Amino acid sequence: MARSPHAYVRGNTLKFYEWLEASKTTGLPHGPPVWICGDCHSGNLGPVADSNGRIEIQIRDLDQTVIGNPAHDLIRLGLSLASAARGSDLPGVPTAKMLEQMMDGYEQAFDPEFDEKDGKKDRPESVHGVLNLAANRTWKHLATQRIEDTRPTIPLGKRFWPISKDEKREIKGLFQSEELRHLATLLRSRDDDASVELLDAAYWVKGCSSLGRLRFAVLLAVGDKSAKDTDLCLMEIKEAVQAAAPRYPKPRAPRDNAKRVVEGARHLAPFIGQRMRAARLLDRAIFVRELLPQDLKLEIDQLTRDQAMKVARFLATVVGRAHARQMDASTRKAWQDELSRNRSKTDAPSWLWSSVVDLLISHEGGYLDHCRKYAMENP
Repeated sequence: MARSPHAYVRGNTLKFYEWLEASKTTGLPHGPPVWICGDCHSGNLGPVADSNGRIEIQIRDLDQTVIGNPAHDLIRLGLSLASAARGSDLPGVPTAKMLEQMMDGYEQAFDPEFDEKDGKKDRPESVHGVLNLAANRTWKHLATQRIEDTRPTIPLGKRFWPISKDEKREIKGLFQSEELRHLATLLRSRDDDASVELLDAAYWVKGCSSLGRLRFAVLLAVGDKSAKDTDLCLMEIKEAVQAAAPRYPKPRAPRDNAKRVVEGARHLAPFIGQRMRAARLLDRAIFVRELLPQDLKLEIDQLTRDQAMKVARFLATVVGRAHARQMDASTRKAWQDELSRNRSKTDAPSWLWSSVVDLLISHEGGYLDHCRKYAMENP
């Protein structure tokens, strides 16, 4: 997180919700109860593939998903985009315009005449580039990126740590269940009745958030190993913990955190949601998903003024569609009316602007403190 202010914003979800709880934000709209991402920064959107090989830009990280206020996703996305603009040395005026474009794109997604195909025409060049990259990726790319090797083992080292025999036995038993076996054979290219064999497993270290929580990389062989059509399958097992995002009391979400994550994913990001399952491992709630070569993070650390406008509008439209598909026509209209209330046509709403400004100030101080501590610990 010391790499840049934008990286700090992306990696510090708790600070965002600490601010939200402590702030006296006035005029924040109370949207309809829908599944929200809960950690809706730009890095949590990107290309994802479904089991049939189709690729779309969707929300790709749902650890914080809850049934909550959709305005919270807008503020989190606005903060992320504004911090990216600051990191790109863009002045304040483009930042203000960027938040205006963000709101326009979000509201456009609720228009009953909105056409998904027209939305795709408005993709920024940077988004087209990452989609083309995703479409051309193969298992070899995934293995090189994720496990640094194309051989059917997970190399131990800084990123992957050895696991105990008990942990490996539990993981093997997990994939012998019919539900998890079916997850491994879900892709269109695989036989539904194919055998699934555990080849290797390791504890996966991915930043400070991994420590103390279950997170495993699991390598499976799908199909007859003696046949030429055997597939390698890289699964991620991740412990689901309590979400920091505030939730609405009604309707009730699943009390089990893994089931909450999977349910939220199916509403917000159908492509990735269909590829996830909730389970229990070592008496903890976990969710499992296959990592596909086409699943990529959208990197927008450096933006030109023109890119900032287009990216903000497009990403907000993606989030808007994720929210809108959960609402009926009357609820969509009511939410549109609430968003447009007391807002001019040439400016972002005051509640969004003031929230993003306050958060930028708060996160800038937190970022510098974090860098100071990092420098002291790494002289």
